[in-house]
Formats: sequence, C-alpha cells, structure tokens
Amino acid sequence: MHIYKHEIRYYECDRMGITHHSNYIRIMEEARIDYLDKLGWGFDKIEADGVVSPVVSVECKYKSPTTFKDIVEVEVSISGMSELKFEFNYTMRKDGKLVAEGHSVHCFTENGRPVVIERRLPELYERIKQSM
Repeated sequence: MHIYKHEIRYYECDRMGITHHSNYIRIMEEARIDYLDKLGWGFDKIEADGVVSPVVSVECKYKSPTTFKDIVEVEVSISGMSELKFEFNYTMRKDGKLVAEGHSVHCFTENGRPVVIERRLPELYERIKQSM
C-alpha cells in the first residue's frame, strides 16, 4: 500500500465548484506513477527498456465531492497480477472521509505485442510482487 497526496486545483473544478469526475482518473494515474517511482521502476525506466503499459480498463465510484484546495489522499495498492496484467486499487479520502474508489487494469507491451513482464522485466515483477 502506498499513499499519494493531491491538492485539487481550480481548473479541476466544474462551474458548481466541485471537482469534475474525469479528474479522479487523472489523480489515479498520478498516484500509480508515484507508486511505481517509489518502487524504483517509474514509467520513464520502463519505457526506456522499450516497454509501455496501456490501460486495459478503469473505473471509479464517486462517494463524496471535493472542491478547490482540498487535499485528496490516495491509497494505492496492487490487487492482482498475472503474467500479462497488473490490477491497481485506489481509495481516495479527504480528511479521512471516503470520496472515491477506483480500479485499473494494465498490461505491458513491446512493439505493440503483449509481453510477459516476469520474463521481460523480472526485477519490476519481483518488486511489485513484494509490495503486495
């Protein structure tokens, strides 16, 4: 589990002053990137090895609104992994109150073809496995 903090920016809010729903997906991505950076395997390192990690699916359930300047704490964890995919869970809170829950699934590809990450990037695979 990893905690990432995001401060809601003015431009992330709609005309009602509420954080627009699409921004939670971006916050999840920020948190996932930060999680991998902390593991020592950021997207820059993965992509330098010729591997990319497209999103297979993403979902977000909204529980309570946030507004400009709120600090959203995102708890990121790996909820599952296989040879080809990793699944992330995201729990987002403001002042301890649940504001959203998310889930995303990612695969790894090289030159447009799926790769078995355990073979292609075994150190990354082991670090993620250990972080579960």
